[in-house]
Amino acid sequence: MRNNIIYWRRCTLGLNGSDLLLPILLSVIPSLIIGVLGGYFYRKSIAEAKIGKSEEKARQILDDARAKAEATKKETILEAKEEVHRLRSEQEKENRDRRNELQRMEKRVLQREENLDRKQSSLESREENLSRKQKELDRLQEEFDQLHKKQLEELERISGLTREEAKELLLQTVESDARYDAAIMVRDIEARAKEEADKRARNIVSLAIQKCAADHVAEATVSVVALPNDEMKGRIIGREGRNIRALETATGIDLIIDDTPEAVILSGFDPIRREIARVALEKLILDGRIHPARIEEMVEKARKEVDVTIREAGEAAVFEVGVHNLHHELVKLLGRMRYRTSYGQNVLKHSVEVAHLAGLMAAEIGADVTMAKRAGLLHDIGKSIDHEVEGPHAKIGADVAKKYRENPDIVNAIAAHHGDVEPMTVEAVLVQAADAISAARPGARREKLENYIKRLEKLEEISNSFAGVEKSFAIQAGREVRIIVKPEDVDDAGTLLVAKEIVKRIEHELDYPGQIKVNVIRETRSVDYAK
Repeated sequence: MRNNIIYWRRCTLGLNGSDLLLPILLSVIPSLIIGVLGGYFYRKSIAEAKIGKSEEKARQILDDARAKAEATKKETILEAKEEVHRLRSEQEKENRDRRNELQRMEKRVLQREENLDRKQSSLESREENLSRKQKELDRLQEEFDQLHKKQLEELERISGLTREEAKELLLQTVESDARYDAAIMVRDIEARAKEEADKRARNIVSLAIQKCAADHVAEATVSVVALPNDEMKGRIIGREGRNIRALETATGIDLIIDDTPEAVILSGFDPIRREIARVALEKLILDGRIHPARIEEMVEKARKEVDVTIREAGEAAVFEVGVHNLHHELVKLLGRMRYRTSYGQNVLKHSVEVAHLAGLMAAEIGADVTMAKRAGLLHDIGKSIDHEVEGPHAKIGADVAKKYRENPDIVNAIAAHHGDVEPMTVEAVLVQAADAISAARPGARREKLENYIKRLEKLEEISNSFAGVEKSFAIQAGREVRIIVKPEDVDDAGTLLVAKEIVKRIEHELDYPGQIKVNVIRETRSVDYAK
């Protein structure tokens, strides 16, 4: 601004710079110096005043801060002293408690040491007493041994027996008493067991048997066809025997035409073929036209009729027992058993009977009735094809049942009904029992006289082989053996042991149906004569 003013003046006055510079400088410099000096002194006075005030204020603040700091310091020192006093008091208290506890523990330890000292002294005194008593016992034992030795010597002298002889006599006496006690115990145990077991078993078996007790013994390998007259024999034989040869060839059965009046015997091991031959021959006899072509026609018709009869017999057996969902091939095999016999017993009727017996026993003991009946009905199924397949009928039957997808338990019951394999279920055991009951009851089966006599002789031979047995008798068709023992050799308790031993021998050495009763009798007879 100042430059602008000077420039304006220069322009208005028309002066150049050199003419005006000196006067301006002379007028401006003093003013500047005065202004600067004035400003300096002014600022100095004001600044000093402000600085003084600031210093005063700062001193006041410092004084206040020192006072507060002093007060805070005093308070902190006081609190620290109080805390130190408190901690010191707590430490002293804890130390006092520890000292008291240590004193108590020290007292207890001292008491225990005193007790231990007393116990130790007591134990020492006891040990002394025990040592004295042990010495006394040793002395008494020596005296006892000497007395015992003297007593034994005296006993040997009085009895006239040595020590070993007396021991042997004592052992014999003890063994005799033990055998007597054992026999009495066995008798009591058997009596208690039989009170319910025998009663229960008798009830179950008798209930089952009384419902299935029909006699069904049949011919085994021959069939007899009645003829209207003896002239029919010639017609059956035919010219040069062509008719009988055709009939035998078509059926596989032997025709026996002998002197038997008005009868022809059909002989063959296969019961189905024998039945076909019988039906065909009866049809030929009724028809009257007997020649090879007619024979073949009638045999074919008879075969169809027998097949129908077989199926109907199987269905009837299944219906009678109440077994359902049986494979149709198994039904056919059941029907074939109508013409199969075993020891004279019809196998189909036997199987039905076993099914009923097994079902009744299963119901009594709470087993599976349906499974028991099914296994009982099928247990002899192998006999229907045992002429065609090699092996025992139990295995054959099990294979057939397995082939037609029967339950594995049924298969096991069939395979195990003769003990060839181990029974795996209760029902399998029931089938075994039912099979034995059906086969063993009177009238069920025939037996060869020779085998029957051999069994009776073996039964008496086993009974007579025991010491003390005087004589024995097989009675009731071999279902009971009555044994007379010598009273001077066998006492009352010994009869139980003799019966047990004989039963074991019979079970191991004899094959027999059902069960055999062993009856041991001991009696004392006194005989004198009045003269």
